[in-house]
Amino acid sequence: MKRMTTIKKFIDIGANLTDEMYQGIYHGSKKHEPDLEKVLNRSWSAGMDKMIITGGSLLDSKKAIELSRTDSRLFSTVGCHPTRCNDFVEDSDTYLNDLKALIKENRDKVVAIGECGLDYERLHFCEKDVQLKYFELQLQLSSEFQLPLFLHCRAAADDLVEILSRNNEIIVGGVVHSFDGSHEALEKILELNLYVGINGCSLRTKENLEVAAKIPQNRLMIETDCPWCEVKATHPGYAHVVTKFPSVKKEKYSVESNHQVKGRNEPVNIVQVLEILSAIRKENIDELAEAIYNNTQKLFFSNKLN
Repeated sequence: MKRMTTIKKFIDIGANLTDEMYQGIYHGSKKHEPDLEKVLNRSWSAGMDKMIITGGSLLDSKKAIELSRTDSRLFSTVGCHPTRCNDFVEDSDTYLNDLKALIKENRDKVVAIGECGLDYERLHFCEKDVQLKYFELQLQLSSEFQLPLFLHCRAAADDLVEILSRNNEIIVGGVVHSFDGSHEALEKILELNLYVGINGCSLRTKENLEVAAKIPQNRLMIETDCPWCEVKATHPGYAHVVTKFPSVKKEKYSVESNHQVKGRNEPVNIVQVLEILSAIRKENIDELAEAIYNNTQKLFFSNKLN
């Protein structure tokens, strides 16, 4: 395994640690023993300072908070993902109040409202009008609890920006995570003083790399969105990856080994996102890592005693 010599400090702003893959379950079939503890330990030993577990629904958010209670370095978001906004439909007042209660009871662990936003690439999960209505409804949580937004945006930048602009006075900052939009979309997001989160899915094409190179350093954050959004060997930025980890297929994986599961992303891989960004932006990797860390601390943890 090839490792970097300098240990940098990282904060993964988007880690789906409640996913069944970390329990060894893939598409409903168990392939190996649970290994979340091993996955976490790998990241802590490689410079991970904190992680924010993504909540994508009321139930997800409860699980994320429960997991965050197992380690002082784990935190959570609370909100409803655009593709799951049908959860609101039956009784939107009760659902919103349940989200509020969850935040109120866990102020020490909840650092953002989300994952919320718009996803026009997957309208088969939730139609556009429902997404629009309940994205906007969730914005009041940012104001009420003075928490930033953890935003999802897929092929919907214009509508996302319009809603955020209209509600600008009640929003306490935020980050558009897993950003893979155009330069035009980036400019609109930056005009709202939002941060931009970059992961492997944000760096899949040559165009993605060109846009990522233009994000102002003081607006940049990094994430893994694990267990998804790994940096793949077929991606154009892979040539810039220095730190590589051995992996084996899930069927052959052993919790006792130091290998990763092939095709399953892990928080420790956040270093690869940093390495690509450093190369395409032509910036010193240590200075870039520090700037990104400071951006993340400022948005999510300035009021936390950590």
